[in-house]
Amino acid sequence: MIRVAIVGLGNISAAHIEAWQTFPERAKIVALVDIIPEKAKARAEEYGIDCDIYDDHHKILDRTDIDLVDVCTPPYVHAEISINALNAGKHVICEKPMAASLEECDAVIAAARKNGRLFSSIAQNRFRTSVARLKAVLDSGICGPVKHFTVDSFWWRGHCYYDLWWRGTWEKEGGGCTLNHAVHHIDMLGWMMGLPDTVTSVLTNVSHDNAEIEDLSVSILSYGKTLATVTASVVHHGEEQQLIAQCADARVSVPWKVYASGSLPNGFPYEDNDKEAQIQALYDSLPEVQYEGHTGQIDNVLTTLEQGGLVPAITGEDGRRTIELITAIYKAGATRTPVTLPLSKDDPFYTVAGIQAQAPHFYEKTTAVVDLGNGTGITLGSQY
Repeated sequence: MIRVAIVGLGNISAAHIEAWQTFPERAKIVALVDIIPEKAKARAEEYGIDCDIYDDHHKILDRTDIDLVDVCTPPYVHAEISINALNAGKHVICEKPMAASLEECDAVIAAARKNGRLFSSIAQNRFRTSVARLKAVLDSGICGPVKHFTVDSFWWRGHCYYDLWWRGTWEKEGGGCTLNHAVHHIDMLGWMMGLPDTVTSVLTNVSHDNAEIEDLSVSILSYGKTLATVTASVVHHGEEQQLIAQCADARVSVPWKVYASGSLPNGFPYEDNDKEAQIQALYDSLPEVQYEGHTGQIDNVLTTLEQGGLVPAITGEDGRRTIELITAIYKAGATRTPVTLPLSKDDPFYTVAGIQAQAPHFYEKTTAVVDLGNGTGITLGSQY
């Protein structure tokens, strides 16, 4: 039985609580922590959790009956809470983004290694059947080498979204839609393609004059001769999110679609139904994931610990890779120059202070409310 403390009881904590409660014989929530303890109490009542309530994560660090800390706070304290919990001998799961800088990522990874504890950075979309199958299809080579990869991380958020006290600033949120929304899709891109060689990016804010940070970015990533395009947005109506791999022999994507072209004698295309049937047969033969989303990732962490391991499917190194690519996008957009990867420790954008010193302020945040009154909860866009 893994005994869990959840720190941060805002919107996303509901997904975590529901995931933990899927496995009542394997895990138990024994503490809820929030700087506004009334929020923790409300969650406890909502989900029927009999546990202790705290207003400061430091108060749980000495508890020997807590095995794992689940961090669901705003991004600016992800690293601090994770490191404190790891140094206290506890395993850690941390919501996206893993940390606000590469320096913080490295400190978290070092703390996990030093203390011999598991750390997992949330990237729940890898635990979706469609995404796992796309990864397997690409790895099989049946489509040929990837020539162009498209990432459309399209979301929509109203103007008041950034009125919440911790949103809309480089200090508290760590960035805009590239870091806090496209992080999901950038993780999947890194999982399937790795890090690019160079990044070129443009950042802007077109609809939210109550936020310092970007609400739209467009980036071009170079993997040798292969290119990827990444659009991160909170201004796209319909939130039609997708990943498309254009390969030498076919196009495949999530949402799932396959199309294969063959060449006529004059160079014009015809639809290659035989190739499409081969790819579709492979896709259909691949297994479904047992648990989707957060539940799947928490199941994997539990299984890893139950088997005596410390290396879950999604590690701190995975979380760091995503932050490195996002940092490169921010550097390219802020400096208006191409950025070469990997980034070094002496790069100005390696630290939180360096990012904050050079990041563009499109507007200044003037409103900071404690609660937006989300009586209907939150929406998560598509399933991707």
